[in-house]
Amino acid sequence: MLNSNFRRPLVYHAIRVAAYEPDPLHGPWREEMRVLRLGEDLHTELTRIHAETGKGSVRPDRLPVRRLNSLLQALAPGVIATGRNAGTDGRLPWLYAREAVPPEVLAPVIGTWAAGMYQEEDEAEGADLEERLRSDDPAQAAQLPHWEAESVDLAETVTSAGGTAEPAARLYSLLPEWVAFRLAVRPFRTGDTTLHFRVESSGNSARLVSWPPQRYERRGQTWYYSACLTITVHTVPFAPRFRVHVSTQVRRWATRFDVGPHKLGGTTVLLDAPLPWPGGQDRGHRLMVNSLGYDRRLKELTWRRHSPVPLMPELDIVRNYPRPAALYAHPERWINGFRDVAAGIVYHSSLGPHEVGPGLMPRERADLDAWVEEGLRPMLIRVPDLTRVTRSNTPSLLPRSGAGHGPDGRDAQLALQRRAALARALNGRPLEIDVFWQSEETRTALLAELPELIGFPPGERVGPAGGDTWRWRGKGIEICVRARHAGPLADALPVSRERRYPKAVRLAEAVEGRCRLVADRMGPRPEGVGFVIAEIAGKEHFLTVPGSDPKHALRIAWARQGRLSQFVNLPDDTDSGLKHRARWTWLDAFRQLGAISPPAHRVGCGVPGDLQYVALWLVRHTRKGPTQCPVQRLVAVRVRPAEGPGVIDGWDAERAEWVPYPELLLLLSQTAETVAEPGKGEGVECPGDGAATRGGPRPAARSGVEQHRQRETERQIRALLFQLRDRPTLLLADAGNLRQCWPGLRNGALDCDMLGFGAEPAQRYTLYGDDLRVVLVRDANAREEVAEWYARDAKGRVGFSEGVWGTAAAESRVFASTASTPHTAAKLPRGLMKLAPTARGRTAPGKTAWNPGQLEITVLGILSEKALADSGREGNSPDRPAEWATLTHQLRYHDDYPPLARPLPLHLARLAGEYVLPVASTKKEESTSSAT
Repeated sequence: MLNSNFRRPLVYHAIRVAAYEPDPLHGPWREEMRVLRLGEDLHTELTRIHAETGKGSVRPDRLPVRRLNSLLQALAPGVIATGRNAGTDGRLPWLYAREAVPPEVLAPVIGTWAAGMYQEEDEAEGADLEERLRSDDPAQAAQLPHWEAESVDLAETVTSAGGTAEPAARLYSLLPEWVAFRLAVRPFRTGDTTLHFRVESSGNSARLVSWPPQRYERRGQTWYYSACLTITVHTVPFAPRFRVHVSTQVRRWATRFDVGPHKLGGTTVLLDAPLPWPGGQDRGHRLMVNSLGYDRRLKELTWRRHSPVPLMPELDIVRNYPRPAALYAHPERWINGFRDVAAGIVYHSSLGPHEVGPGLMPRERADLDAWVEEGLRPMLIRVPDLTRVTRSNTPSLLPRSGAGHGPDGRDAQLALQRRAALARALNGRPLEIDVFWQSEETRTALLAELPELIGFPPGERVGPAGGDTWRWRGKGIEICVRARHAGPLADALPVSRERRYPKAVRLAEAVEGRCRLVADRMGPRPEGVGFVIAEIAGKEHFLTVPGSDPKHALRIAWARQGRLSQFVNLPDDTDSGLKHRARWTWLDAFRQLGAISPPAHRVGCGVPGDLQYVALWLVRHTRKGPTQCPVQRLVAVRVRPAEGPGVIDGWDAERAEWVPYPELLLLLSQTAETVAEPGKGEGVECPGDGAATRGGPRPAARSGVEQHRQRETERQIRALLFQLRDRPTLLLADAGNLRQCWPGLRNGALDCDMLGFGAEPAQRYTLYGDDLRVVLVRDANAREEVAEWYARDAKGRVGFSEGVWGTAAAESRVFASTASTPHTAAKLPRGLMKLAPTARGRTAPGKTAWNPGQLEITVLGILSEKALADSGREGNSPDRPAEWATLTHQLRYHDDYPPLARPLPLHLARLAGEYVLPVASTKKEESTSSAT
């Protein structure tokens, strides 16, 4: 059992989630607002200007109002949020505000936007529009819409047939903004520090950023950071009320750069500037969101599309606003304010090191959470705390004590397990490994770590004197390792810059060239199992020329040679973790070979002894994917732990049969490019959960391609379920991943012990298998879908704790799985405060706070009393939902790994997607096809 990162781990019996729901005892929750619609006249006028001046626009009927919305949110006092689809229909709500924005504010903003969106020669259109918006002459005026009073129900809810509360669509963007402004009026006090917050609008979420930033003196420099709270609206399966999630983190600011401007691919910049006109109750509460990036055509830093700051000088002629080059050259000057204007560049790791560590301490998270709770009363209340549902937190793992001591120590037992799994995966075939190295240190570390991991002596060097081939034999295993210098194989891909051809075609040409180079370096196909380990530079080394990273091309090339591949990065000058990286390289190799299996669970007799696990994962690439080709591919992995060391298989949809996991990976590498419908966004996310969890309303009608993909995915899943009837099966799916093309997994579509496909009504899930169980998992997945958490006790102590948690309701189907912090995480003393460092914790801002995420587990289909009755098996003992949640939780643990983010079968299915690398047709192939 893994230890916590606290010196004396406390045993907590409850966890608290940072989530709030409408208080049913509060009564109706209505807020009086002002609502503005574009109106048909103004929408028609703006559409005309867009059609005439928006050269090359694919959708002339869709107004590009994103920058206009950003301007209005930043500059129009009282504006809370912007509505959806106002650019396509002038009758839809466009702006929600606490007070009507006066025409003398609205007219110049719209006019400036109309001029700024287009070419300089068309700026007269915007100026003319502004004059007509201001005009008192009815014959000349373009009708400025009028504000309407509307009482908005901020708790408006529809309950699905399965019992899931879904908020009204507009609440996904409106409610986070309302919550953010309500919280921003109150300072947060911790210790001797007082933080004031500003609102940052971000699509279907809102953020609170403490401003001005905190300072941390380290290494002779000042480093800047802020507290950041992200507010989103979500649903939980079968919950009677929707929820508001408030997550906390550290926002770090970049004030020095280790990269040139040409490597800035798109960086967020928040602007703090006074409003250029008086009035408004929300003055000083917003930060304006902009994007800064390098324009390779202009060869300079520019403000990216939708950034409102380039339009500011047109509205405010008094102040100086930062130019991209000046901001890059003097970021610290601008973050501290320059003539009433301040700007902060949001830090990310590609910009170089930062002395402030990520994450907040548990106590700080708890204090912020209490501050939020107080500010949201009485309309929103905290959701109830979750309590433990089991004491069986982990499967049968080897104890950590006594590791490495004697032949019976933990290391020896682990080596024995790995060796048995490897022998089973190889099934008598020799393993032929080619190591292509660039540094001798890496080669030495790899050759030393392999025998140590499987309990073998140092390898026997074979071949001519001084040769670079090593061999191991014994225990049913034969391994041959040949080490060679990588040479040009590891060079950057020479991607052509010929713009006559699409980028995917130019990249395909470079891939084919690298494949030919690999074929020349490799011998014949291996008689046994072939594997390649290659040492290449990190991806940051190839940022100068986009698409030049050779990793994916090499994986494609070696897969065509019938070889799996794994990569290890070049060590830096101070690399002290080379042994650790070599170890993980071999463990990843074992995983690809299928030499891995989950430990025996400790759930109880309610789980069948011959249970198999099947995991589904949907791989989706857009034209921005690794090979610039859109594709969608369903991956299914089966794990049968009861059969010896365990058997790992993958589903071959073409042959409709299970194949060994390594063979699945090679088959996935042959995935063809998906052809998209003209005019549609190829590879665009299928918005499956919409209002249910993603934070937006249900999508409009899907394109024909998306509908075809959905039908095909659901057909494959049904065919797969038919193949699983031979034994008890636990089907695992990540709802956030798979619902995109299986809409039946949206929270609002879920019903206990039912499965829905397409437009057909949901059916009882036992129709797909008498001994089938279905469990869905979901994490925060960058949209804060699953709330943050911390453990707490009656004495007010807070921290983290691993386990399975749930409500007191016996029939509950939704649980929380939390893991401990990895044993590799730094041990930190209790009481450190990064936002308000104490005298004894002056270096606290520099620490990394590791915050384990929560994995939501929904036990969708089990043999409940109702399911047994519906299938005519009333006499059988029903399943307990908590046992299947516990089993899913225990599948996150393995002796070789820190706790996984997902159950091991899902982990295997997701990583198999690394081999889905479609390649476009080359220029030669296109010419041949055209001639034919």
